[in-house]
This record gives sequence, C-alpha cells and structure tokens, in this order.
Amino acid sequence: MAVMDEKRSATPVKTADGTVGKALDVLDQVAGFGRPVRFAELLEGSRYPKATLYRFVQTLTNQNMLSYDPERQTYSPGFRLVRLAHAAWRQTSLAPIARPYLDQLSLDIGETVHLAQLDSGHVLYVDKRNARQPIAMYSQAGKIGPAYCTGVGKAMLAYLREPQLSTVLSQQSFHVFTPHTLRDIDSLKAELVEIRTAGHAFDREEHEPTIICVAVPIITNQDNVLGALSVTSSTQRSSLEALELLAPRLKRTAKTIAEEATNWHFPDA
Repeated sequence: MAVMDEKRSATPVKTADGTVGKALDVLDQVAGFGRPVRFAELLEGSRYPKATLYRFVQTLTNQNMLSYDPERQTYSPGFRLVRLAHAAWRQTSLAPIARPYLDQLSLDIGETVHLAQLDSGHVLYVDKRNARQPIAMYSQAGKIGPAYCTGVGKAMLAYLREPQLSTVLSQQSFHVFTPHTLRDIDSLKAELVEIRTAGHAFDREEHEPTIICVAVPIITNQDNVLGALSVTSSTQRSSLEALELLAPRLKRTAKTIAEEATNWHFPDA
C-alpha cells in the first residue's frame, strides 16, 4: 500500500475554497503519488467521505482532468491537465526564459543545476539539469519542496519584502528532516540576514543527508524576486567551500535571466 512520503506529508494543506478547491485537493492528491493510483489508496489518505471523494473523482475524470485505466482500475493526471500544465509552464514559469542559460551553466559546471520559484510559501522546482554523474535526490521539475531548509528557498526568502515575507514565513512547517535542519523561525530569520550580506545561500544537508548546494536569487531591477538558481552536489564529492566558489558565476547567470525576464510579469503569490 502506497503512503504519502514524509516530505510531502510535512507540507501544510491549504484550506479548500468550496467545490473547486476540494476538486483541486483531489488532483493534488492523485499527482502526489507520482504513479497511477487506485481509488482505495486515495480514500485512505483523503479527508473527504467515500461518496464525496468518488463524486469528485468521477467529475474530474469526465472532464479529462483525470485519466482512468479500466484494466488496472487506476487514476492518473489526464491529458487536459497536462495541456493546462504546459500552458502554465510557458506563460508563468521562468523555465522557458532560463532554459539556454541553465543548459550552458550545466555544461560548464558539470553539477546539478536547479531553477525554482516560490509557490504559496513553498519551493516549486520548475527546471533541472542533472550532473554529468547524477546524484539521487528529492528535487525534480514539478516537485514542491520546503523553503526554510533548501538553498533556493532561503535565497528567495532573504530578498522578499514585507508584507510578503511575513506571510511566507508563517507558512513554513519547520519539520526536521535531518540533524542540520533549521528548527524555528528565529534561526531562519538570523540566517536570512547572513544571506542578504553574502548574496547567496547554502543547503547544509538540511533537507536530505549528504546533499549540499549554493543558491542565489533571481531579482529584477525593481527588487522583485522572480526565482532562484542553485548548484547542487553531495558531501561525497564536493564541499560547501568548493560550491561557494561557483557563487559569482551563478549570480551572473541569475542577473542575465532577470534581464531577459524584464517584460515577463510574475504572477501574484
């Protein structure tokens, strides 16, 4: 029986807004499994009664937002949802603008490169380039991660302005993933001050054991935070000191992406 993994279960669930919000909750739940899922598995982790959940699942299937496999009796994201996702990726994501710069950065550095944006207080990985010798890690394009214990998350938090910063900080769960995870808001605020001084952030094995990174924000000339870039490696083949040497290159790339995105309107958080 599949169980929602620890990282996703640690993410606070937003209150649903009526019928549409509840239906989106069900879509999130199906997508969260990362594979085709049976109705019984959905019901086990759902906060809705069986009849209510079944009604939502059938409606979403009829609208092609979910796809049903009658042989395996499983549900998965539907083609209509895929089309909407591609439209969102093109229109509201930094990924199409940043793609050539991520390609070049990955080619030159040889380590994993991430592009991320904030999504309701969490980190949304919108693009990724694997290292020449890939490392197994949680982050993948399309996945949601915590902001308070990832390099890209902290890089963005450090440059948010009020009242957005207070709102986003209130959305952090401070779940402890490793012995290095920041455990409270005061520790996070203190580190955000250090990040603003240095201009870059680190992940010191805070989200996953052995995984480390250096990250920089992508900021417009008007000081709006568009996203963040990171170079990620592991303690088995690199160090924070070695990754920090890449910070100037990351900052130049982030500046170029920000300039390219001058006429791109960042959606309201």
